[in-house]
Amino acid sequence: MTARIERVVTSGVVEIDDVEHKVENNTWIVGDDEEVIVVDPARDADKILEKVGDREVLAVICTHGLPDHVGGAIEVAARDEAVVALHPKDKRLWRQTWEETWPDIDMEDEGLFSVAGVELEVLATPGITQGGVSLYCESLGAVFTGKSLQADGPGRLGGEYPALADQLTAIGERLFTLPHATRVLPAHGEESRISDLEPQFDSWLSGSLTGGDEKHESPLVDGTGAAGIRLTLDDE
Repeated sequence: MTARIERVVTSGVVEIDDVEHKVENNTWIVGDDEEVIVVDPARDADKILEKVGDREVLAVICTHGLPDHVGGAIEVAARDEAVVALHPKDKRLWRQTWEETWPDIDMEDEGLFSVAGVELEVLATPGITQGGVSLYCESLGAVFTGKSLQADGPGRLGGEYPALADQLTAIGERLFTLPHATRVLPAHGEESRISDLEPQFDSWLSGSLTGGDEKHESPLVDGTGAAGIRLTLDDE
């Protein structure tokens, strides 16, 4: 069977710094008529499993550990005794939702997951969280970007950028080096393509996202112009 990508949208409220935000979350299902991998199982496990149907869930992959994106992880995985994967730097976030469990797999950069004859490659894209990742499927021409990159630009957390320089580095080095036709499938909102977003990159670097006027120089070798920004996230 040919692998395909399906979306499930759930909605709810997330509280950040004592402020409630109404959000819609995307859960992505990758697979065929026999087996699937579930990406970012948000909140409503029943709705997600209804979409999965009688197909076998091989793995549940969380692109980050924020509570509204992992809320359905245990129940979705438990039905078929599937493994749950998360980057180890987001384990503390995971425990905010699941106090008595740990993910089964510690994802690392360039790791691979296979389903229905296609592979998902792990790309480290920290910024919103220390352990944020994206998942690139070359065969399907798509990248699941979690909260790292959305149709309207770099994702935010409660309207803020926790580590914008690190986030832009990841976007420039890991996402905007992908083929321009690649579909960008985020954790929130509608999909876009790399070709839609990459032309805006220089303006993001110049401060358009925050209203600043500081410009980063010395472009990366891929020509995106993201130079001078390097990962500085605290690992502790």
